[in-house]
Amino acid sequence: MPARTNVLVVIPAYNEERTIREVILRTLPFSDICVVNDASRDETETIVRAFPDVVCITHDQNTHIPKAILDGMAYALHHGYSHVITMDAGLTHKPEELSLFLEYPECDLVIGVRTKITNVPFYRRLISLTATRLMNLALRLTGGVRPAPSIHDATSGYRRYSRRAAEILISRGMKAQAFDFHTEALALVYRNGLSIGEVPITYEFSNSSFNFKVLLMSIRMYLNLLLTGRK
Repeated sequence: MPARTNVLVVIPAYNEERTIREVILRTLPFSDICVVNDASRDETETIVRAFPDVVCITHDQNTHIPKAILDGMAYALHHGYSHVITMDAGLTHKPEELSLFLEYPECDLVIGVRTKITNVPFYRRLISLTATRLMNLALRLTGGVRPAPSIHDATSGYRRYSRRAAEILISRGMKAQAFDFHTEALALVYRNGLSIGEVPITYEFSNSSFNFKVLLMSIRMYLNLLLTGRK
């Protein structure tokens, strides 16, 4: 179990002025925070910088989820944090459930499995379920001598990464461009022999930038992971 002071919550944010203040207020009792403002065009940066204890990294151009998370991880490693927790800026993840991740025993990747879900469209549930089954298959076929995985939510973005896992992701030159970051990160952690755990979380759907283009990116990423066995 990592100490509170050794954990940094990294929150990618793009035009999140409606929710980012509440996310920060509900997260501060649990951990240090780094918000990566991914070139927001609204008041997101102004709101974040009003909190003196919150780190704000601002991108001049929108880079999407992968670059935002990796920049937050790089900041965490540079400042000596032992773990990084990634969380959504739109309150789809409950900050109060950070305690589940903080209390989990030492593990390189802890995935929040969306067990209690609210307002999630059927097509989104179907895509997540299909992606999880396909990822388990891909890891089983390309994982070498490791035991067959049994991941229950391969696309969840509410996660805790160890320092060792973050170092691997930063050093590998990740190819993800959007939500496919989560499946690519899972594959790299698994194929490098790191440990994986899961905790049940609540997921309340609000809005999302997921679209057909993002779906195609995810399919291409899956094929790359399946065909290359990249570590």
